[in-house]
Amino acid sequence: MATQSGIVFEDFFPAMIEKLGAEGFMKELCNGFRLLMDGEKGLITFESLKRNSALLGLQGMSDEEVICMLREGDLDGDGALNEMEFCTLMFRLIPGLMKSYRKLLVEAIVDEL
Repeated sequence: MATQSGIVFEDFFPAMIEKLGAEGFMKELCNGFRLLMDGEKGLITFESLKRNSALLGLQGMSDEEVICMLREGDLDGDGALNEMEFCTLMFRLIPGLMKSYRKLLVEAIVDEL
């Protein structure tokens, strides 16, 4: 997902993980979810993603692209994304993030203990 300036926001995620740590990065993902979600439903719906896509620099997304994005992350088949589905989708789509995932997992486990 590139912005109009050609900057791919996913490229910043590994640096964010390094700077914010696991907990801080997860909070930022949750903030992203809240920016895109339908406030009444508590989910990212077609309408809320289409309406708020400009916040991510994706204002030119076609209806088909929005639907594809929702389908890609919709694990329970309800046509929308809950917070866990959104975070899972972000982890799957971001190049190189899976390499950092192990570090995040270890940090999260250590924090819980």
